[in-house]
Amino acid sequence: MEKNTNLIKTFNYAIDGIIYTLKSQRNMKIHYAIAILVLFLTLFLNLSRIEIIAVFFSISLVILSEMFNTAIEKTVDLVTTEYSPLAKIAKDVAAGAVLVSALNSIMVAYLVFFDRLNPFTLSLLIKIKNQDVHVTIIGIIITLLFVVAGKTLSPKGSHVQGGVVSGHAALSFALATSIGYISENALVATLSFMLALLVAQSRIEGRIHTLREVIYGGVLGILVITLLFKVVF
Repeated sequence: MEKNTNLIKTFNYAIDGIIYTLKSQRNMKIHYAIAILVLFLTLFLNLSRIEIIAVFFSISLVILSEMFNTAIEKTVDLVTTEYSPLAKIAKDVAAGAVLVSALNSIMVAYLVFFDRLNPFTLSLLIKIKNQDVHVTIIGIIITLLFVVAGKTLSPKGSHVQGGVVSGHAALSFALATSIGYISENALVATLSFMLALLVAQSRIEGRIHTLREVIYGGVLGILVITLLFKVVF
């Protein structure tokens, strides 16, 4: 009975560690969201067992790296609260491990998903490639109007910073979506969204917007442009 109790406690401690990392670390929340999206995507693709293993391994590696990074950071903070070159090295190396695991996951995602998604993406882009360019301009203007309206409803921040919706994220994702629709190259569309993600990340890193506000902005930009292209088409 005692062994079973200890085993249950061990599982509880492990779950506590996962929940703490998820609650306290913004990057872990991003990793979890991407992992859920990728796993959902695998339901619609005919992946081999080797490819599924690669996907699961990459997701696990990123999450494990982030958890080890958090554990090392907390251990260093427990030992010393003053600046130390050795403490900096420990934290930098741990963060580097997370970066390596993330780059590995990106490469695995490219090798597994790109060839399968590319035909669908190309057919969609070719279907709407002849749409007038002014649709993009109108979409950007409408996105701006929504952003301004959102700022008037929220006292947070100034006209160019803060607010319930990130204007930078909304515009960057609106532009990325427009590029995706008028381009015939799936790689160009992918790179455009990567740039939009970098813009969104900069707003979070600068503590100008929260993750939720950036997500609101990104979704707003994508929805406005997509709806306009579909309506005009």
